[in-house]
Amino acid sequence: MDIDNFIFEFDKLKDENRAKQMKAYMRGKFEFLGIGAVDRKNIENILFKNEDKAYIDFNFVDDCYDNEYRELQLVALNYLKLKKKYLKYDDIDKLKRYILTKSWWYSIDVLDKIVGDIALRDSRVNDILLEWSLDDNIWLRRVAIDHQILRKNKTNTELLEKIIVNNLYQKEFFINKAIGWSLRDYSKTNKKWVSDFIEKYKNAGLSNLSIREASKYL
Repeated sequence: MDIDNFIFEFDKLKDENRAKQMKAYMRGKFEFLGIGAVDRKNIENILFKNEDKAYIDFNFVDDCYDNEYRELQLVALNYLKLKKKYLKYDDIDKLKRYILTKSWWYSIDVLDKIVGDIALRDSRVNDILLEWSLDDNIWLRRVAIDHQILRKNKTNTELLEKIIVNNLYQKEFFINKAIGWSLRDYSKTNKKWVSDFIEKYKNAGLSNLSIREASKYL
């Protein structure tokens, strides 16, 4: 893959006024070209169409992710989604770099599913996720908390409980929201387990926000 192909196509669609609005919406956290999600995804679909899915070009990912514009950073994430089933344990350190840089909830929520897919195929990742659940960085914690979302009956409830317990008594919004989402998602598969979990920890550090989110389908 070649980042220049994306730059060429994006240059045709960039919109300075929209870019300013997008930057303001993100409180100046990222620079934008002003390209909407639909247009960006259409270009991705065209340029990714003939890509060899089994080959992962991390130089391309780095080029996109290290670019100043958020649209190209999102291209990197969607490229990794395309390659998800070919990523492996040895790629975790590379993924960790993306988690720790240019972090925001919607990019983290792409990376947690990618890491979670590797963990489902390779149980060695579970030890890493337990370490991340205690890390000072909130985004590593969030990946650990939410990496099992959508697993349904394949959810490792022992691991889920350990990771959430490591994050009780938190005041950080993005952590407590993640706990609620992980429990809410699993409640669609096992209402009793989630209800019992809430009862067990509601007076032991589980935040009201987490309880409210977790209880949506109970």
